[in-house]
Amino acid sequence: MSAERILNDRHLPWFALRVRSRAERLVGTALSGKGYEVFLPSYTECRRYSSCVKKIDAALFPGYLFCRLDVNHRLPVLSTRGVEHIVSCGGVSQPIDEYEIAAIRTVVESQLPALPWPYLRVGNPVRIEFGPLVGLEGQVVFEKSRERLVLSVHLLQRSVSVEIERSWVRPLAPQ
Repeated sequence: MSAERILNDRHLPWFALRVRSRAERLVGTALSGKGYEVFLPSYTECRRYSSCVKKIDAALFPGYLFCRLDVNHRLPVLSTRGVEHIVSCGGVSQPIDEYEIAAIRTVVESQLPALPWPYLRVGNPVRIEFGPLVGLEGQVVFEKSRERLVLSVHLLQRSVSVEIERSWVRPLAPQ
């Protein structure tokens, strides 16, 4: 499969790749070089060292990145240095819901402070009706007297939270 064909295949599903810890950016660069569309959401993290505090770009989903690919032609991806495997369930590679990727991309592009968050299974779903995250659906949680919207990638059982204003949120009807 040619690199040009891969780049033009926007209809291919997203898959989560488990990669070597702290190698997300290197693996993403290598896959992009092979012509794959890669999404590596990141956030700015402050790390304390003995003499200073440094701001670094860190992965929102440590050990994972997202890649559009045809699972029938996955060998070039799996043979990329640092890629451990495609996330699967019962031995079958599972695509990531397009909405989940779009929601995470919207959060990253909003430049609001976002950070990794423990995966949540319970809670009332909400929709953002106002502000830069309009249209996103997730769960609202409270942390240090601030409200945060939690978005989840269910296959990875990982979540991301972003600070929001209370007035942006409208509850969704129970299903």
